[in-house]
Amino acid sequence: MSKSKTQSTNWKERRRFHALELKRQGWKQVDIATALEVSKGAVSQWVTMAKKEGIEGLASQPHLGRPPELSQEEKRMLPDYLWHGAEAYGFRGAVWTCARVRKVIEMEFGVSFHRSHVARLLKELKWTPQQPIERAAQRNEVEIAHWRKEIWLEMTKKARLERRILVFVDESGFYLLPAASPNLCAAWRNAHLAGFPDP
Repeated sequence: MSKSKTQSTNWKERRRFHALELKRQGWKQVDIATALEVSKGAVSQWVTMAKKEGIEGLASQPHLGRPPELSQEEKRMLPDYLWHGAEAYGFRGAVWTCARVRKVIEMEFGVSFHRSHVARLLKELKWTPQQPIERAAQRNEVEIAHWRKEIWLEMTKKARLERRILVFVDESGFYLLPAASPNLCAAWRNAHLAGFPDP
């Protein structure tokens, strides 16, 4: 438990004990509630609890939270299951994703987790989910290497000699109407007068 939570709990516990002490001194519950700035119902609950369980009933109780659905032993077993590979569990391809790991946990342990919790669990186990690499089926690695080493170098060399700039634009980025801005026209005219070739 963090220090701030402990201090908050201790303060609330002291307030409950103070309410009980004021009740023993003969104060009315309404006056205790006003003095401690709490509801009359809260004071009533504290007094009733002290009568049933004694002063220990007013002590702070630690909040344990929800019990884990996978034991530590089951968590340690999970990587062993994953080492068999995704295809061993009927998935296509050898890639593990959070959704696939979630299904394996459900199959092996009968526990259903949210996908984001599976990601935290994998991080705790020092596993990272793998993302499939999406590539075109027609991809030709030899042609790509040829283009990079020879054609691309030739294109950049030619562009430098001709004082041109290579620009890669998606066809959806073209605007078919001519731009008629005074700044653009002046820039084109200055470039033309300086001896740069027309685009």
